[in-house]
Amino acid sequence: MSVALSPILELFAEELKVARAEAGLTQAQLAEAINYSTALVTKVENCERRPSVDFAKRCDAVLGTNGLFARIHRRISRETVVAWFREWAIIEDEATVLRWFEPLFVPGLLQTEAYARALLSKPGLLFDDDVEQQVTARLERRDILTRDKPPLFTAVIDEFVLRRRIGGRAVMREQLLHLVKVAETMPRVRIHVVPLSVEAYAGLNGPFVIATPPTGEDIVYEEGQLNCQIFDRPDDVKVAVQLWESIRGDALSHQQSLELIKEVAETWT
Repeated sequence: MSVALSPILELFAEELKVARAEAGLTQAQLAEAINYSTALVTKVENCERRPSVDFAKRCDAVLGTNGLFARIHRRISRETVVAWFREWAIIEDEATVLRWFEPLFVPGLLQTEAYARALLSKPGLLFDDDVEQQVTARLERRDILTRDKPPLFTAVIDEFVLRRRIGGRAVMREQLLHLVKVAETMPRVRIHVVPLSVEAYAGLNGPFVIATPPTGEDIVYEEGQLNCQIFDRPDDVKVAVQLWESIRGDALSHQQSLELIKEVAETWT
């Protein structure tokens, strides 16, 4: 599948050619060193294939480029997402703290590949190639949580999220067990569930995310059907923080939430 040319994709290809030549490697030798096919290396250098994040990281390791290709790849990933999401993708990537409330489905940074694909493909609004492109971009965003200095990430979800069938029973079980694994193995990730026993609460008005950048004040993101809104006015941020505190107060503790997620996961067997 050919890839539409972009300045960032061309930059990756050009830098790869230069770094490979400086290392004295042929395309075949580089391919062997990074455990990819020669054909793929050729296609990446000719801008005929979009490199994966794993490809980029392996090139950095073999060519000793100090994270150059991983950094360029992050910019490629931002181009892949829909245009109206790109500004937030940058903010999300740079944030030191992320507070995410989601009442409808699993937050994107916590989704499995199968769950993301089912969520994006089921409405039938995207062509297959577009679905795969968006799935890839969403999965690559998850690297935020596993990098050397990940943000402090807290997700609050409605119990309804655990019980709505997305992609079938096996997909749901895998997704819920993934939530548990992430929460138990990544110390900077916290997951809380608002149980169905809570009736009307502040979160019913919709999802939002609060990001804390390295410098400056918090920024709020709200996503709609057709676009998103980003707020940084102090009054708007203050309201969002108050909403967050109210919602978080209605949620179960981290440990109680994990127990509930495990319990619901068993119902999807």
